[in-house]
Amino acid sequence: MENVEWVPIIMFLGMTVVLSMVVWFRFRSRGEVQTTIRAALDKGHELSPEIIDRLGHPKPSKDKDMRLGIIWLSLAVALVMIGFAVPDPEALRGTLAGAAFPFCIGTAYLILHRFTDKD
Repeated sequence: MENVEWVPIIMFLGMTVVLSMVVWFRFRSRGEVQTTIRAALDKGHELSPEIIDRLGHPKPSKDKDMRLGIIWLSLAVALVMIGFAVPDPEALRGTLAGAAFPFCIGTAYLILHRFTDKD
């Protein structure tokens, strides 16, 4: 096997590891919420439906759209910088085309952040 054949294998393994970690941490977080609710009930505290709902579904941050927009725009800038680092002009065109997708997503998130209520 040449080294070139290892690139897609490592890429898919890396994506699998990252997605597995996301699923695992979400599973663990839900288990901790259930443990907290059980401990409160065992101590005799009465839990209202609002508190249980708030524990199970935490309120997202007001600036979540802005953070996601900045992350996507940073990814687009990184792709453009990679294109300039490679001396082949066709590589620059390819990375610019690839950078258009995260750039549009980042711009959409920033527009959503601008026009949503900040209660």
